[in-house]
Amino acid sequence: MDFGLHLPASSANVKPEDLVRFAQQAEALGFYCLTVADHVIVPKAISIPYPYTVDGKYPGTGYHLETLTTMSFLAGATRRIRFATSVMIAPYRNPIITAKMLASLDVLSNGRVIVGLGVGWMKEEFDNLGTPAFAERGRVTDEYIRAFRELWTSDSPTFSGQFCNFSNIVFLPKPVQKPTIPIWIGGHSKQAIRRAARLGDGWHPIGGVPTIPLEPDDVRKDLAMLAEYAQAAGRDPKQIRIALKGSLFDKEKKIEGRRRRFMGDAEVIASDIRDYRAAGVDTMIFDVRRPSSAETLDRMEWMAKEVIARV
Repeated sequence: MDFGLHLPASSANVKPEDLVRFAQQAEALGFYCLTVADHVIVPKAISIPYPYTVDGKYPGTGYHLETLTTMSFLAGATRRIRFATSVMIAPYRNPIITAKMLASLDVLSNGRVIVGLGVGWMKEEFDNLGTPAFAERGRVTDEYIRAFRELWTSDSPTFSGQFCNFSNIVFLPKPVQKPTIPIWIGGHSKQAIRRAARLGDGWHPIGGVPTIPLEPDDVRKDLAMLAEYAQAAGRDPKQIRIALKGSLFDKEKKIEGRRRRFMGDAEVIASDIRDYRAAGVDTMIFDVRRPSSAETLDRMEWMAKEVIARV
């Protein structure tokens, strides 16, 4: 089983040197990847409830380092650890430019990029960025994934779609990773599972939060659905990585009267991880952010030496 950490890149209190220290310590402790969130702007008025908190309020301050820029900066300060967008909202950026940035980063990092993609939920962010219509975001994401793969693999890339078109072009360099950069599909909905089965190299849901507990039995049911969709698309579901993020967005300690997953002492959390591994999860990613950088680094070391060592 592989383990990753969510990068604390959404706080003005975290300085560049803190991020470098976090990435280098994660690498030294043997973590598989670091994930970076994606918001370009945060509207002051948000009409749609945030999916991962009980009160529906978005918990961020609006401070977000740009995702791919942050990954590039930290890739230059490390040698082995991978970097994953978690998740990059596919419709926010021009697909050709995005594919170019990701391919370039894969080359410069020697093949350490993972693309976690989602369709997004914050309508006002779409409106301000001038993206295709919010209601079209699922179709846009599907099309952009296909366009990425065409650009990354074809010697003469050609694509004709509703939202993206190109032909008679040279697209170089290609990514280091073959056949392409891995794409993990974020989200827990039926549509996200179907997208992961048809188009993804991985499924990347969030679990252990009050609004979406995603217990191990839920994972088993969802993986049965994913397998059915994958087989219908002529794909082997065993080739799709299952990367669950155990996040701490909400402070609620119980879900429907039960202990919330990933809260407790080292053995309790290790037992939770073993339950998810038995359900079919092969990668666990944790958010270990604390009020200070020193506390966050201590928590990271505790996760590696006390929790993961027991799994």
